[in-house]
Amino acid sequence: MSRPLRLSMHMLAIASILMIASHLKAQASDATASRSEEIRELRRELASINARLTKLENEDNVTVATAAPDENAATLSSASMALGAKQSETVQPVVQTLTAADRKTLDFLNGTTINMMFDGYYEYNFNDPIGRVNLLRAYDVSSNAFSINQADLVFEHAVDPANGKRFGARIDLQFGQATETLQGNPANEPRPEIYRNIFQAYGTYVVPVGSGLTVDIGKWASSLGMEGNYTKDQINYSRSYWFDYLPFYHAGLRATYAFTPRLSGHYWMVNGTQQTEPTNGFKDEMVGFEAKPINSIDWTFNYYLGQEHPDFEYVTNGPPGLPEQQGQPFEPITNSPKGKLNIFDSYAIWTTTPKLTFAIEGDYVISRYQTYSAPQHTDGGALYARYQFNPLLALGARTEYLSDRGALYSGKVQALKEFTFTFDQNVGNGFLVREELRHDFSNQPYFLTDTLGHLSNDQTTATLGLIWWFGAKQGAW
Repeated sequence: MSRPLRLSMHMLAIASILMIASHLKAQASDATASRSEEIRELRRELASINARLTKLENEDNVTVATAAPDENAATLSSASMALGAKQSETVQPVVQTLTAADRKTLDFLNGTTINMMFDGYYEYNFNDPIGRVNLLRAYDVSSNAFSINQADLVFEHAVDPANGKRFGARIDLQFGQATETLQGNPANEPRPEIYRNIFQAYGTYVVPVGSGLTVDIGKWASSLGMEGNYTKDQINYSRSYWFDYLPFYHAGLRATYAFTPRLSGHYWMVNGTQQTEPTNGFKDEMVGFEAKPINSIDWTFNYYLGQEHPDFEYVTNGPPGLPEQQGQPFEPITNSPKGKLNIFDSYAIWTTTPKLTFAIEGDYVISRYQTYSAPQHTDGGALYARYQFNPLLALGARTEYLSDRGALYSGKVQALKEFTFTFDQNVGNGFLVREELRHDFSNQPYFLTDTLGHLSNDQTTATLGLIWWFGAKQGAW
C-alpha cells in the first residue's frame, strides 16, 4: 500500500472519529461517569492518530505534511474543538437547602465548644522525703515520680446576650491527682464520691435587666484567691499556699451585674465552703466587686461569711432505725457548733506593659468553733511578676507569706514562706513546657525528710511540667 493511500486512510479514520464524537455528543446523557469515560477514549484515539501521522511525516520526509497542510490543521482543530465541547459539559452541583430544623440546630450549637487539657509533671524534692510526698502543695504532690496532675474535658455553651442568646451551660470533668485535692473528703463534703469528677457544672441565664444580670446555678470554681485551676492560665506551675488553703469550689447560686464598664458586683449564696452538698442548714454568702480604675489595673475584693461545722454525720455501724439517704444511714450531731468563718480576700493585677505584669494578693481569715469561742486567725499575702520575652519564652516569679497562727491551714502554728521561679516555653499553640524551682521554708520543723520523725524547716523542689490543651474556647478557661 502506497504512503499517500495510507495517509488517506488515516484521514478517513480521523473523520470517522469526529463523526463518532458528534454522534456521542448528540446522544450523551447527564451521567458524569459515562461522559468522563468517553472523554478518556477520545483522548486515547487522538494520541494514537497523532503518533501515526508523525511516523508517516518522517517517512515521507515532510512530503505528506506539505501536501495538504490546511486539511490536517483543520482536521486536528475540529477534533480539539469536539473534545473541548465534550469537556465543557460539566455537571451542575447539587445545592442542598437547609431546612428550618437544620438551621435551628446550627444556631443552637453556635458558641458551643468542646475542650480538652492534659497536665503532667515530673518533680524532684531534694529532701528525698519518705513516701515521695511534697507537703503543702495543692497539685504537685509527688516527688521523684512521673505524675498526672489532671486530665480535663470542658463542655461549654456560652451565652451571647448581644445576639439574643441569654442561656448557656458549662460542665468541667476532671481526672487525676488534682481531683483528690479539689473534691475534698468526708470532713467537709458529706458524699464526695458522688461528685468526684465534676469540677464544675452550672447553668447560666442573663436576666434582661439593665446591662444584664448574669445568674449561675450549680457548682463552680471559687474566685477567692488570685490563682485558678487550669495551669496554662497561671503565672507558675505550682500553686501558692493561699490557693491550697482558700476554698476550691462552691455550689449554689451566684449573680453578677456590671454597673459600668469599669465596675461590676457579685453576690453568692452557697451550700458551704467546698461543699457540693451542705453539712448544715446555714447558707454561706459572699459579696464583692471587680473594678478597673485604669486600663492597666484589675482589682477584685471578696468578703465571705460561712458556717462550716456539720450538724449531722453518716454512719456505718449505727443503731437500728436510723434515717437513710439513698441507702446510707445518718444521725444528727447534738449541740453542733455554730461558729462562723470570715474571709477577707483582695487581689490586683497590674499590666504595666504588654510584656510585664505584676500582681498582689492579701488575705485575712477568722474562724470560730462556737459563736462564743475565741477567734483563730490566718493571714498573709503573695506577690507575683511575669515577663514575656517574646511569644515563645516567659519568666514568672512568686513569693508569699502565710502566718498560720491559728493552725487553720497546716495544722501547726508557724510562719510559712516560699519563693518560686518558673520558666515558660510555648512550644506551639496548645503545648506549654514549664521548668520550675521552688523553695518552701518555715520557722518550725515541718517538712518531711528521708527519716521518719525527723522534720526539716524547709524543702526545695525542681519541676518539669507539660501542658497540652485543645479546643475552640479562647482565653482563660
